[in-house]
Amino acid sequence: MLLCPISFVNSLIPTGFSYGSVRCSLADGNGSSVKRTTLHDLYEKEGQSPWYDNLCRPVTDLLPLIASGVRGVTSNPAIFQKAISSSNAYNDQFRELVQSGKDIESAYWELVVKDIQDACKLFEPIYDQTDGGDGYVSVEVSPRLADDTNGTIEAAKYLHEVVDRPNVYIKIPATAPCIPSIKEVIANGISVNVTLIFSLARYEAVIDAYLDGLEASGLSDLSRVTSVASFFVSRVDTLIDKMLEMIGTPEALDLRGKAAVAQAALAYRLYQKKFSGPRWEALVKKGAKKQRLLWASTSVKNPAYPDTLYVAPLIGPDTVSTMPDQALQAFIDHGTVSRTIDANVSEAEGIYSALEKLGIDWGKVGSQLEDEGVESFKKSFDSLLDTLQEKANTLKFVIS
Repeated sequence: MLLCPISFVNSLIPTGFSYGSVRCSLADGNGSSVKRTTLHDLYEKEGQSPWYDNLCRPVTDLLPLIASGVRGVTSNPAIFQKAISSSNAYNDQFRELVQSGKDIESAYWELVVKDIQDACKLFEPIYDQTDGGDGYVSVEVSPRLADDTNGTIEAAKYLHEVVDRPNVYIKIPATAPCIPSIKEVIANGISVNVTLIFSLARYEAVIDAYLDGLEASGLSDLSRVTSVASFFVSRVDTLIDKMLEMIGTPEALDLRGKAAVAQAALAYRLYQKKFSGPRWEALVKKGAKKQRLLWASTSVKNPAYPDTLYVAPLIGPDTVSTMPDQALQAFIDHGTVSRTIDANVSEAEGIYSALEKLGIDWGKVGSQLEDEGVESFKKSFDSLLDTLQEKANTLKFVIS
């Protein structure tokens, strides 16, 4: 399976241009006029940055997406597992790494770092135009470190150093052991994408870690230390919908497909509260930027739901929506741009409370989803290392 479908990339290119010519003209900046899309409106009218939740080779496949309004990229172990195991584009570099004596895991990180560096280069103009406000590419520390505070800190420092690009985000999971890691990494002046956030309580801890890190940094200019908090959406409905179906009452069944967006709306309200007041204003005087809320897990898992369910109701200023192919294509095709995230907070409160009254424990939901998310990424990571080991064996190289 190709992870970067050419049909999707081609759909973003103006009629009459071949993919190759547009890619080249965009690359040297002479460019053909790519039509405006809803993604441009999303950013220019409502202040939300559309990002692409995918990365594979050739990285230049991102160019038509950038022209269509995409302003950043997120990656994770599952994305790289699919990209590397389903493509021959990594074989030459992998062969060289193996021949030079690299072990499998070291070779994996070199493959990943090259993709991240190449993608960072493509988004650097956006980073520069926004004075470091946008145009980021995210790379995640090893999922094996999700319960290792110090290991995560060291891995984040290492990735920041080897990628060596101003617009890289180091992804750190929002597990309890990694909350102190986030503070420490931010305090070291490294920009962070905090991932796998599933509950309001954990989200508040993530914000506090960011603020604590900025305060502990000792930097007089905080403008280059930025962060996003990746709040996961569709997986919340997937789990809670199953619980509601088990309850089975008309009231419970009527709440299906509503939990995730409601919790996200309350997360945005928390964001507004935490990034105001005397503590935040003191940091703003040193150039601090808000830790933007990033909506992750935006693809619709239930075919009965609208395909823009986790994008359209979550539009608001100073946010990011990272979308895989399905969600991105759907929103470009028929998405509506208007500020929706705080349009009906009282309704969101009502849904959140109604679910609690039915016996849904939001804390347990968040913990279960976090455990499942970490486990899923570990599985992808281990599977990819196994695939690379097989590739190495096929190449008839012996790796110790």
